[in-house]
Amino acid sequence: MQGQEAEAQTTWFLALADVDEEQLQICSAELVEVLQSEAERQESLSSQESYSIALAIRHHLREILPTDINNLLRILQVSAQLEILSGDDLDPLNLNTLLQRGNTQGVSSPLLMSVLQNVLENDPLHPAALEFAKACLPYMEDIEAGIRTLIIPAIKIAYSLGKVGVAIYLAELCLNLNSNHLGALGHLSAFYYKAGDYEKGIEVAKRYYGIAQTLPGKVYGNFLLLKSLTISGGAWEEADEAMQHHKNLLRALIAQNPTDLDRGAALSMFTSTFFLPYMEDEPEINRYFFNHITAVCQASIHNYSKGQAEHYQQHHSTVLQIATASTKPLKIGYVSGFLRQHSVGWLARWLFQHHDHKRFQIHTYFVNQPQEETFTNYWFVNNTEQAKFLDMDGLKIADEIYRDQIDILIDLDSITLDTTCEVMALKPAPIQATWLGWDASGIPAVDYYIADPHVLPVSAQNYYTEKIWRLPETYIAVDGFEIGVPTLRRDHLDIPSDAVVYLSAQKGHKRHPDLAQLQMKILKEVPNSYFLLKGLTNEEMMKEAFIQLAEAEGISSDRLKFLPGVPSEAVHRANLGIADVVLDTFPYNGATTTLETLWMGIPLVTRVGEQFVSRNSYAMLMNIGVTEGIASTAEEYVEWGVRFGQDPALRQQVAWKMRASRQTSPLWNAKQFTRNMENAYLQMWANYLDTK
Repeated sequence: MQGQEAEAQTTWFLALADVDEEQLQICSAELVEVLQSEAERQESLSSQESYSIALAIRHHLREILPTDINNLLRILQVSAQLEILSGDDLDPLNLNTLLQRGNTQGVSSPLLMSVLQNVLENDPLHPAALEFAKACLPYMEDIEAGIRTLIIPAIKIAYSLGKVGVAIYLAELCLNLNSNHLGALGHLSAFYYKAGDYEKGIEVAKRYYGIAQTLPGKVYGNFLLLKSLTISGGAWEEADEAMQHHKNLLRALIAQNPTDLDRGAALSMFTSTFFLPYMEDEPEINRYFFNHITAVCQASIHNYSKGQAEHYQQHHSTVLQIATASTKPLKIGYVSGFLRQHSVGWLARWLFQHHDHKRFQIHTYFVNQPQEETFTNYWFVNNTEQAKFLDMDGLKIADEIYRDQIDILIDLDSITLDTTCEVMALKPAPIQATWLGWDASGIPAVDYYIADPHVLPVSAQNYYTEKIWRLPETYIAVDGFEIGVPTLRRDHLDIPSDAVVYLSAQKGHKRHPDLAQLQMKILKEVPNSYFLLKGLTNEEMMKEAFIQLAEAEGISSDRLKFLPGVPSEAVHRANLGIADVVLDTFPYNGATTTLETLWMGIPLVTRVGEQFVSRNSYAMLMNIGVTEGIASTAEEYVEWGVRFGQDPALRQQVAWKMRASRQTSPLWNAKQFTRNMENAYLQMWANYLDTK
């Protein structure tokens, strides 16, 4: 305790050397008891100094009892409390080998689980940490707790760190504990899909569906199947069958109207309607499902959160009674899991850049995001009064927002992330709105959905539960995009220099067979043309599907070029320059990809529909003053594609209008857009005060 470890060790070894062999075991046990007692006392003091002393004592204990598993575990636990724990600590302790031998006595299962949690939190990618996780399995007395200990870091590893293979490994360890655990199976299916192993994702989803006994379980199992089928691309018939079955399941769930779903089931239901707008442009039907399913989820959240939402509401009512139109800055909170190098991050960054921090105090809540990412810090943390990096516990995030007394909370994720859905359903802020990340969620606790005059028709309010708040010109604006060095050349792709190049750069779930057929018809009408497809997921399946469509139209497969991914968004944008015309998707248009296309000055053919995601490209084109390429029907889509392909002068004219719009269009004026958003916030707050 005085820092003289060597002298202490010499002292007790001298004492032990003076006893005979019969007394040695007794004296050694007494020494262990003294050291153990003091280590525990130091640990109970809970200071950095006491933890350091405890760690030193436990290392000395290890020299006396090198196979004492519980002491070795305590060494790791104290190291975690000192914030020095890493995977490198495991091998010197020989802990994995001792656990694998299985001849250890009296291992504390709760201590083991606690240490495993610390190891996976501090150094989850270390090989020794993963070996440790496997070695712990036989000692997990509480199977459910063991699965939670493994699956929670697996989620973070998959979605924050991008190491899906490690996440799959941990999820499969969970199945060693319980091969029919629905939670583990659900995450494993999602991990496989993220890793691009769609066949295994489908296999696990079908297994989940077969095991599930409840209607919510069946809904989520079928959602997982639908997810792998649609995102892989090309399995259009099977995906359509799964979608029709899915609608029937959703109708049954709405009719049942359960309000007592457990937390896992409630959260899983939020995302269960995700793929509806990818399949059909039927906003009234789609919104019916969104609104009713999220209402079921919200009712269950209020049930299991034990009065948390009611407490917030009472506080909001109290504050409203005494609130006045004060001059203090409004507290604006943004919550998202995607404020990084992601479409949400690329588009939201300009709002943060241009916010008036004298009138608005910005609080940002990052969900399950790595804190060290440069992009996140440059664009968001540096433009925020208070930034909080939080895990995936929506109840705790909601409490953070409530304690910060946020006036207006903006959700950037909608139903793409169940955690933010849980937060919004609890309503920790008196005013809540959804913006940017997707269509509106339909969660009853959300007050507004931010749009513009183009992206949603006036009639849309009939099927939205949120009040549609239309900004004056556009619901999104950027100051531009970074452009890298292109990696594509026509000669490298065996494309003649005088050919017309069409391009589609969307992910598999945005590709619909009906629109793909229209794209083949365009190609057929423009003989000296090629079609470049990027953003493929299951490349072989997508190739096969498009080649079949091409051959049905009498088009040689040589005219289809399937492009690999590129290392960065900047390179992707530079590569857009190879195209003469970009062909948009339908019924789910591009959003970020459309903005990038327009910024690069490339003519775009889009079909406009009725739902929000079918009108994105239309709204953006209208905001730069370009109507060429906007089609209201399938026939017009083909006509515009052919016309652009056959008329180079028209392409040049449209490209010139796009470039000129950089100086005049509201789409490229993020500073003015930010003022419009801020004015909306002020009006929302004024409306709220008027309810007194």
